[in-house]
Amino acid sequence: MTDISQDPHATPARRIKWGRVLDHAILIVGSLFMLIPLLVVLQTTTTTDIETIKNGPELLIGTQFDDNFMKAMFKASGFSGENTGTSMLINSMILGLGFALGKIVIGMMAAYALVYFRLRFATFAFWLIFTTLLLPLEVRILPSYEIAQKLSLLNTYTGLIVPLIASATATFFFRQYFRSVPEELVEAARIDGAGPVKFFIDILVPLSQTMIAAMFIIMFVFGWNQYLWPTMVTTEEGMYTLVRGIKQLTQDLEGTNIPEYGRANMLALIAILPPVAVVIFFQSWFVKGLTESDK
Repeated sequence: MTDISQDPHATPARRIKWGRVLDHAILIVGSLFMLIPLLVVLQTTTTTDIETIKNGPELLIGTQFDDNFMKAMFKASGFSGENTGTSMLINSMILGLGFALGKIVIGMMAAYALVYFRLRFATFAFWLIFTTLLLPLEVRILPSYEIAQKLSLLNTYTGLIVPLIASATATFFFRQYFRSVPEELVEAARIDGAGPVKFFIDILVPLSQTMIAAMFIIMFVFGWNQYLWPTMVTTEEGMYTLVRGIKQLTQDLEGTNIPEYGRANMLALIAILPPVAVVIFFQSWFVKGLTESDK
């Protein structure tokens, strides 16, 4: 009889790569660690508020999902009747988009001036801008609020967006990106008669698409999740964002009033969807924008 182990045509047994198994196990555990809280929130959107207070999160799925969705999107809370889930979603979208686009435009223009205009104090100006990262919003919120108040920017989209659009982070990344543009491309543009504005719009902006996408994701998510600044500058209920409105719904526990956990958790799930959609849509550009440096 022929020994199978010595057969040259026999398929070798695959060895188990325990390192890869361990990597996948860690990823699965991490994914479950992130998903379980979302599943708990999803379960509480299917039960009544009294059941949630009485029993806490359960494994059973209730029948109140449709009712909580309708209340979350179309029922107004507070006194004015203006802050429905739909209006808060629109306000959050305007804040997120304005925040991201404003920071990208200001960051690109600042980086363009620092890299291409050969300013005498360009390096000093860059480090001066960069040091503002040490001054988060919480440190400068009182003077920022006072300026917004004196300029009559309270309860306006301008007041929500404009005081926060200066970004040292965007300026830093765009500066590094512009510095990697080949000098030959700049010289070719000069020979063709392209001025500073034309060079910026027709050459640098198209080249920076991946970096713009990466910055858009970061700044949109950051602006979408803002809570402190919208709380300071918006006192009218019609200007509430989702993050502000969700907090208000869970604070009502006085007398016979019950916190609307089902509605608040439904709004929380709805608030997750736009940032997730943006990350998924720009995912490939995000990776390229933060890793590629050669044109």
